[in-house]
Amino acid sequence: MAEVSEWAAGLEEVHALIAPRFARSEPRARVAGYLRGLLAPLERKNGWTLAEDAGEANPDGMQRLLTGTDWDAHRVRDDLRGYVIGHLGDPGAVLVVDETGFLKKGTRSAGVARQYSGTAGRIENCQVGVFLGYAAPGGRTFLDRELYLPKAWTEDRPRCRDAGIGEEVEFATKPELAIAMLTRTLDAGVPARWLTGDEVYGQHPGLRAFAAQRGLSYVLAVPSNQWVWTAGVKGPVQAHAKTVAAAISPQAFKRISAAPGAKGPRVHHWARTALHPDPGDGNTCWLLVRRSLTDPSDYAYYLARAAGSTSLTELARVAGTRWAIEETFQTAKGEVGLDHYQVRHYESWYRHITLAMLAHAFLTITRATAAKKGHRPASTTS
Repeated sequence: MAEVSEWAAGLEEVHALIAPRFARSEPRARVAGYLRGLLAPLERKNGWTLAEDAGEANPDGMQRLLTGTDWDAHRVRDDLRGYVIGHLGDPGAVLVVDETGFLKKGTRSAGVARQYSGTAGRIENCQVGVFLGYAAPGGRTFLDRELYLPKAWTEDRPRCRDAGIGEEVEFATKPELAIAMLTRTLDAGVPARWLTGDEVYGQHPGLRAFAAQRGLSYVLAVPSNQWVWTAGVKGPVQAHAKTVAAAISPQAFKRISAAPGAKGPRVHHWARTALHPDPGDGNTCWLLVRRSLTDPSDYAYYLARAAGSTSLTELARVAGTRWAIEETFQTAKGEVGLDHYQVRHYESWYRHITLAMLAHAFLTITRATAAKKGHRPASTTS
């Protein structure tokens, strides 16, 4: 079957891409088995099940791949980035910063703490990973990742040492982790036009300034009490986003589908109003407002910066891209075991997450290639 052969050839391409990162033949071969296991229809993708799928008698080899073998997950991350851009790269792509929680028991896993998990929708004992997604016409997947370490960790160096966290690793906020990932990505020449993210990132002025300095247009969610400047009769006026939105004419709201959803198009009313001051570089800053069709009191707010000719529909589309990345988290956890790891050390977290991201990128690219050819991709059971 041609589709099966193409699937196998694609996986071989991925393995060949990262094989030089493994100096010894044993881990070089084992990482291929690890990737195949992540792509296999296994209920749980941990050391035991991955070893069994690879025909190994015990999980020791798979665990060594994450905890003891000499290889650099950050270099594999660079390979992943090149692989994604080689197949999906597009100058109009959207970079998406978002986070997800990994529920954990105990206190020894690197970064674990009682903290808010969007996955659970409440405060839980968990790790939080900050991710950089890439959304292009050909597909959506991930480019980079960072493990968030609360201050309770970075201020306890003995605890950090026990979890394999080096002395050089200091506290960084989630937006600061996002800036670090964006810097690596843009420095590597990744083609993209837009940046989007939720309120955690949108209300951070340093992230917005970074995007402007690097030539990225953005649509970033902000809370209702975000201060913004507008042009008043007697000069610039500062007000909360919700106050500015309340003054927008009802006729300014347009019915727009921002993104497809599981139950069909996500349709809302959208409007925008220009903010002060004008950047003076051909761009315009707006407060973008989204209103529910069924509940007129349900608003969401965004700060946007883009070329003055950018349409309201385009701003709404970029805002809606973040929803698709949330769905990407779901598929990565459900299909390639993003959250199935059983490791505690800092470096081990990066190793598993990076390989899971690579497996997800493979699926995304395989499906995109199949769609271009007009047939369904081979099942991962093949």
